[in-house]
Amino acid sequence: MPLHDLAHAQVSRRSLLRYSALFAGGAALSGLPFGRAAFAHDVSENWANVAAMADKYVSQRKLANLLLTFGWDQQPHAHSVGGGTLALGKPTPVDENSLYRIYSMSKPITGMATMILIDEGKLGLDQPVHEILPAFRDMQVLVNPEGSLDDTVPADKPITIRMLLTHTAGLGYQIMNKGPLAKAYNEAGLVGGRVSRLPIPGFPPVTPAPDLAAWADRLAELPLVHQPATKWAYSCSIDLLGRVIEVASGIEFEAFLKKRIFEPCGMTSTWMQVPASEAHRLTDNYGILGGNAFPIDPGPNSVFLDPAEIPAGGGGLVSSPKDYDRFLRMLLGYGRIDGKFVMSEEAVRVGTSNLLPASVDTSGSWIEGEGHGAGGRSKGASFGWGGAAGTLGAVDFDLGLRACLWTQYMPAEAYPIRDEFMAAMDKDLAVMRAKKKAAA
Repeated sequence: MPLHDLAHAQVSRRSLLRYSALFAGGAALSGLPFGRAAFAHDVSENWANVAAMADKYVSQRKLANLLLTFGWDQQPHAHSVGGGTLALGKPTPVDENSLYRIYSMSKPITGMATMILIDEGKLGLDQPVHEILPAFRDMQVLVNPEGSLDDTVPADKPITIRMLLTHTAGLGYQIMNKGPLAKAYNEAGLVGGRVSRLPIPGFPPVTPAPDLAAWADRLAELPLVHQPATKWAYSCSIDLLGRVIEVASGIEFEAFLKKRIFEPCGMTSTWMQVPASEAHRLTDNYGILGGNAFPIDPGPNSVFLDPAEIPAGGGGLVSSPKDYDRFLRMLLGYGRIDGKFVMSEEAVRVGTSNLLPASVDTSGSWIEGEGHGAGGRSKGASFGWGGAAGTLGAVDFDLGLRACLWTQYMPAEAYPIRDEFMAAMDKDLAVMRAKKKAAA
C-alpha cells in the first residue's frame, strides 16, 4: 500500500512547545516588512522583546545561554536572536556551532529514519513489530499501570510500527513509569538517555543494558502500561525503533543515522558520543533549584564524551544549532537539501502528518486535540518536538519557516521560557504591524 494511503488508513516533561502559538506568530510575521527580506544573521533589533527575554535569563545568570534561530525556506543559514556563553562565568560565546544535548529532539530524527525504511519497503507502517522483533509477539498488559507486574491480561492486538512512531504502543518509559514497573525498568537497565556522571536527585543510578539488542529483549519481557492503540502515552517506543531500524536495515542504528541522514544533510556535528576533539564546543548543562543554576554535566567532563551503552533514538543525541537547522531545512525541502536527496517527498509528507491510530484517546495528554507524526507533534502544517534540557525545534510547511530554541537546563519546566517566548514574540509582532500600518 502506498505511503499516502497508509497515512490515511486510520493517524515531570510537560513544558513542551505550543507549536500552534509559535507558528501563528510566524504567519503574521511573513507579511511584515521585518519578515523574510529584512533578516540579517543576528536579527535581535527586529525582535526587541524576544532579545530582552533572552538577555534577562543570561544577564541575571539564570542560564548561561539562550539562543533562538529562525530560517526561511531553503536559505542556507538560520538567523539568530539572543546568545550567552558555553558556561556561566566563562567567556566563550555560543553560536551556531555550539553543542547541545537535544534529548527528545532526537525523536523526529529517528522517526524520519524509520520513514526512509518504510518508503523503501523494508518496513510497513502498520506492520506488526513482532515480525521484525519476535520477542514482542505475545505481550501482556498491566491491569493497573501502577500495580503488580503479575496482574496482567494479554494484549488484544499486536504493536505496530505506527504505534511506535506515535507513542500509542502501550509501552512505558523510565522517566514516566510509577510503581513496580518503574523499578523493573531500572533493574533491567532500560534507560532512554544520559544526564550526568554525578548522582542527580530523581535519577537513581542505573546500569544500562549492555547493548540495544539486549535492551529490546529485556523490554519485551515486561508488561505494557496500556492496551496498544488505545491511549497516547509518552514512552520508550522511539528508542525501540532504533533496534527495529538495525534489524530491518542490517546496519547498526547510529551508523544508519550517519549514512542516511547526517551525511546527506551535511550534519557534521551530531553524535551519540561527542569526540574528545570537539569537547571545547559542548555547553554545560544545569540543574535549576530555587531559581539558581548549578552544573550537573559540565561540558569538559560531560557524560556525553563517553561511549553510549545504549544508542537512544528517543533521547541520546548531541547536536548543534547549525546541524539541527539543516535537518529541519531538509524537511522543508520535502526530503532534499542543497540538491541532495535524503528521503522521498512522500515519506516526509506522511512522516510529518497525523499518524495516530483512529482508536487512540488523547484526552488529558500533552497532545490533546492535536496529532502526532513520526516522532513529533503534528498540528496543521507544523511538525516538531522539544527536549528535556529546554531545547525545541519545529518547521511550518505553509510558512516555509524553521525555528529552534537553544539552552541547557533541567527540568525544562523550572523556568517559563517557552511561554515567555510566545508572549515576547506577540509584542514584537504588534510593533511590526504598527510600523507597517504607519508606513502604508
